[in-house]
Amino acid sequence: MAKIIWTRTDEAPLLATYSFKPVVEAFVGTAGIDVETRDISLAGRILAQFPDRLTDEQRVDDALTELGELAKTPEANIIKLPNISASVPQLKAAITELQAQGYDIPDFVDSPQTEDEKEARKRYSVVMGSAVNPVLREGNSDRRAPEAVKNFVKKNPHRMGEWSADSRTNVATMAADDFRHNEQSVILPEADTLSFVHVAADGTETKLREDLPVLKGEVVDGTVLRAAALKKFLAEQVKRAKEEGILFSVHMKATMMKVSDPIIFGYVVRAFFADVFDKYGEQLEAAGLNGENGLGAILDGLGKLDNGAEIRAAFDEALANGPDLAMVNSAKGITNLHVPSDVIVDASMPAMIRTSGQMWNKDDQTQDTLAVIPDSSYAGVFQTVIEDCKANGAFDPTTMGTVPNVGLMAQKAEEYGSHDKTFRIESDGKVEVRNSAGEALLAHDVSEGDIWRACQTKDAPIQDWVKLAVDRARISGMPAVFWLDPERAHDRNLTALVEKYLADHDTEGLDIRILSPVEATQLSVDRIRRGEDTISVTGNVLRDYNTDLFPILELGTSAKMLSVVPLMAGGGLFETGAGGSAPKHVEQVTSENHLRWDSLGEFLALAESLRHVSRTQDNAQAAVLADALDQSTEKLLAEGKSPSRKVGEIDNRGSHFYLAAYWAEALAAQSDDAALAEKFAPVAAALAENAAAIDKELIDNQGVSVELGGYYAPSEEKTSEVMRPSAKFNEIIDGLK
Repeated sequence: MAKIIWTRTDEAPLLATYSFKPVVEAFVGTAGIDVETRDISLAGRILAQFPDRLTDEQRVDDALTELGELAKTPEANIIKLPNISASVPQLKAAITELQAQGYDIPDFVDSPQTEDEKEARKRYSVVMGSAVNPVLREGNSDRRAPEAVKNFVKKNPHRMGEWSADSRTNVATMAADDFRHNEQSVILPEADTLSFVHVAADGTETKLREDLPVLKGEVVDGTVLRAAALKKFLAEQVKRAKEEGILFSVHMKATMMKVSDPIIFGYVVRAFFADVFDKYGEQLEAAGLNGENGLGAILDGLGKLDNGAEIRAAFDEALANGPDLAMVNSAKGITNLHVPSDVIVDASMPAMIRTSGQMWNKDDQTQDTLAVIPDSSYAGVFQTVIEDCKANGAFDPTTMGTVPNVGLMAQKAEEYGSHDKTFRIESDGKVEVRNSAGEALLAHDVSEGDIWRACQTKDAPIQDWVKLAVDRARISGMPAVFWLDPERAHDRNLTALVEKYLADHDTEGLDIRILSPVEATQLSVDRIRRGEDTISVTGNVLRDYNTDLFPILELGTSAKMLSVVPLMAGGGLFETGAGGSAPKHVEQVTSENHLRWDSLGEFLALAESLRHVSRTQDNAQAAVLADALDQSTEKLLAEGKSPSRKVGEIDNRGSHFYLAAYWAEALAAQSDDAALAEKFAPVAAALAENAAAIDKELIDNQGVSVELGGYYAPSEEKTSEVMRPSAKFNEIIDGLK
């Protein structure tokens, strides 16, 4: 029997799963396709790390590891919904919730001392940050705006803020001594084992991590961001924002770059509140309140200090006297510096650009902004778009071209700033990456407080990436541009490999170029304004950035992108969109019983998953289901049945009902498979006949607070009851199974 794996994740996508998955199971089951669930939620990943501390009833399978192995096989067909990439505050909150539910798991200790604390910290490190995607992504990324969605947006454009030439919004980034400028890179001539060594000023050597096996042809990089330069840069930006009368904001990736960026975030907090840390820094540091978990964690922790009220007053004074600070939630006083995971650069910068280049201030008004992106590797991309908007005004969704992406990410390619190869330097000296012969392949002088990081990129994913780019250029007829920076050592090595592997393919008649990220951005936006399309072929981080930047401008959201990962072993991974706004959605559900999460990404991914079943399992009915699903998705958009933001109007559950009704209608009307048409004719009739009653029931159910039994680990019974409130709809759908 053909099998689709539907991942159980977190927050709004998880709530939507309770409503939509029964529909999926019922419909695809008619074609002999089984839908199984695997729990890769933050709570599930935590519990999987501590089987020795749980009862038999409480233990859960390590679903992530299982799916990681499945992704290496031709049988893989995985629909992956957005999950939490846990920051430390999120991890701690999830642990607290699970402990309250009776799970005997240990606390997460910031500075572990005992062996038990160190062991717990080691296990939790597997769960933190972008822990899921690198495991599942055994292929490179193909993300694009589906034609149906693009056409709908052209007819129904989202709102774009107006730009003016005198906008004072700008990106501030480091001009030297950051990761970009200090990068070194090497291509391994043979398989080897590398060691990472810190050599102190007195010659004492310390291994930073266990030795790392590498393959022939692997690209290995090392670089350092120097603390002294960072502190000087940040102090200048705080002063600049104050002098120019614009908002100060920082934009980072504290989830994906789960070691480097939280450390940098701490430097930002300490720079913004320099006077407070000058006076109380020793005390705050001793209490673990160094800013790396954000201003919110500091303010929460002040209650444990004898003079906490005095320090709180100092922070309040600094906020009043410092530059205006961008806000995440003005009504609740949550600033840009409160939580590292609240302002993620790939979503926050496009949202700012879409809103006239402005962010929200404490008075809930938009204001020009100084966007601080410390490392300069990709900051120029956003500055280029900002300059273009100043010169040419806002983009027009009714005429814009599109920028799909082919992204290098297979086998943990370019996992920058992650925990196993990123280090806070504890003392002056140097860091070397040595081969098994003891030769230093990479070497950097370092000082206390610096952040040193390495990454690796295997050769097979690079070859597959080049092949995918050529294939997409051939199929789409679009130019394909590799975004590679000649000033970065890593990108120079990749450029040589791209040129080498392009020669293995038939590129006659194709427009394939290699440009720096700034040049590629300018080319892409120039073409966008002319209504022309351009494939961006990028590394892992720019894949993340570009697949938010352009979709948010083109479509109003990145959740409406089709995201396919053709796995290198022949299977398929189908991703369903971005989950950055998911926390606010859950809050609205609990307070108003209205879920505004849009499952369009799930609809698109499911159609591609079904086509994969059709191709690999010789299942013609799966293709019929996929085509009918695409028709119903297009009708859903045209009929305005996507979720509204407002309580009392259609929400996620109503959208699922209409999708099911249109899907059944399309299946009943098609002539490619008589058995499916006969099967769905009465279903379509029943849903149409009861449409008004079901729709009213779903809307009337809103406007009250509901209890889910948990945020990270909600109750199965309570959540199912909330997300499947229509008895008649449930009866019709469940009758198909």
